[in-house]
Amino acid sequence: MEDLLLLIHRIPFPPNKGDKIRSYHLLKHLARDYRVHLATFVDDADDWQYVPKVEALCASSHFASLNPTLARVRSLGALVKNRSLSLDYYQDAGLARWVDQTVAAHNIKRVLVFSSAMAQYADKYPQARRVVDFCDVDSDKWRQYADKKPWPMSWLYRHEARQLLAYERKVARDYDASLFVSEPEAALFRELAPESNARIGYFNNGVDTDYFTPHLDYASPYAPGEQAIVFTGAMDYWPNVDAVQWFVADALPLLRARYPNLSFYIVGARPSPAVQELAKLPGVTVTGTVPDVRPYIAHARAAVAPLRIARGIQNKVLEAMAMATPTVVSPQALEGIEAEPGRELLLANDGAAFADAVALLLERQDNSMGLAARARVEHHYSWPSKLACIGERLEC
Repeated sequence: MEDLLLLIHRIPFPPNKGDKIRSYHLLKHLARDYRVHLATFVDDADDWQYVPKVEALCASSHFASLNPTLARVRSLGALVKNRSLSLDYYQDAGLARWVDQTVAAHNIKRVLVFSSAMAQYADKYPQARRVVDFCDVDSDKWRQYADKKPWPMSWLYRHEARQLLAYERKVARDYDASLFVSEPEAALFRELAPESNARIGYFNNGVDTDYFTPHLDYASPYAPGEQAIVFTGAMDYWPNVDAVQWFVADALPLLRARYPNLSFYIVGARPSPAVQELAKLPGVTVTGTVPDVRPYIAHARAAVAPLRIARGIQNKVLEAMAMATPTVVSPQALEGIEAEPGRELLLANDGAAFADAVALLLERQDNSMGLAARARVEHHYSWPSKLACIGERLEC
């Protein structure tokens, strides 16, 4: 069994938590075929409990502690160095030393990087076959942030968009393959980095349909008779914050005028102060961290994904579909997902359209849409089929 160095920006566990879903299944898949040497960061004190479970999948591993507040302050030094803030945010001398020692000790010939900021730890090893899973075009996400923020944050985000894109292009030129989460993301990066077209590809996220299943008996978290709609996601992530703020302002009042019993549940860890403020409004509940998100999805009358800024494939949409919960999405949230609007989910692009779509689901007498969505996920989004290309890229 060959050795492989895996660099991931956040500990890939628990396996059904937001941006860790893809990295966990990637680690699990690679551990079947390689002796995996993993370097990663732990940026949440609660995540240290998962270290033994991750270690069990690896031949060796290094977990670097990262304090998000201190890392943000430290990263500001990148402004005077004309460098990406994201690279300085994830800079750690101890992790770099461990990588150097591991590459030397095991004569590493294959490296897989998960997220652009971790490529800095593999840049000095051109002798290895290097593959980077960018997931999303992060530089374009910063550009979108800049378009929606006032100065001086707009200036800061545009700076980050430029510097990070320059680094993304360098990585794509130097590495053997660059992968993204969807064809639209890969197509966007081909436009931004045309010199690397031939080495750019993608693989979609999958869904653990045994875990996200409607066929288990979940206790309802809602009050009897409550008509609940749900949004799930990490609630300190600005696109999610923006989505729920917009939905509460533009769609929820229209819905509650028709359905006074209707409640909007925002389910996800680390709700920002702006999200916590929403809980003061009629009909809005902010849960914070919950032990299991599935009961909230299973017993909701509908799931909504009203994202206005989105990169790649939205796990929250696939998970709701897998749970056979009728789902309403924005065009941005649907990007990269193979699903038929009107049959497997509903598409809406403004507050009135979201209100009408949710109302339509509340009035339906059957769950044919949810069942069709579940069938779509079972057929098109199994993890083993999505990850098959990774070995090909590492061995070419």
